[in-house]
Amino acid sequence: MDKFVKTLYQSKNTVFNTKDLTLVWRITDAVKLKNRIAYCIKSGYLLRLTRGVFAKNKEYSSKELATSLYTPSYISFETVLREAGMIFQYYETIYLAGPWSKTVSIGKNTFTFRKIKDRVLYNPSGIINDGNTSQATPERAFLDTLYVSPRYYFDNIRPINWEVCFELVKIYNNQQLVKRLKKLYDNIQ
Repeated sequence: MDKFVKTLYQSKNTVFNTKDLTLVWRITDAVKLKNRIAYCIKSGYLLRLTRGVFAKNKEYSSKELATSLYTPSYISFETVLREAGMIFQYYETIYLAGPWSKTVSIGKNTFTFRKIKDRVLYNPSGIINDGNTSQATPERAFLDTLYVSPRYYFDNIRPINWEVCFELVKIYNNQQLVKRLKKLYDNIQ
């Protein structure tokens, strides 16, 4: 096993985009990088998922794939709200905030990106980055959802930390969002 494959398998990541492979292998020459990727695919060390995105094997993380597709992006909306117990409807689709609206299917996974203005998208407040994925906190996902879908129905808003919400809402610079947030807060008091 050559040193490049060994380095690849020592990484905790299961999904890599071309930029990730450049950093993992420390290859700056585009032709050498392309040849190394082609060798790893042909030898079965890498699985090509889509253009510029690869996995170490078939057991890759769907969430890791989701945030590898487009940069910047982070998991939010229904995906986070369901995990936080704020909505009860199950969605197999992974929902993300991104630079544009788009739905992408790769293998058994479907990823739906919803456009968020750059000022919000690039703001790290309320985003947890564990090195492999970026995911909104329940409060950030709640605000993202209210921002893009003003009439969205939440099954359970009790888990919300309202202090965090009232601090995070400032990054949206949107008075209508502040009004919606205050109205929801007043309704549970």
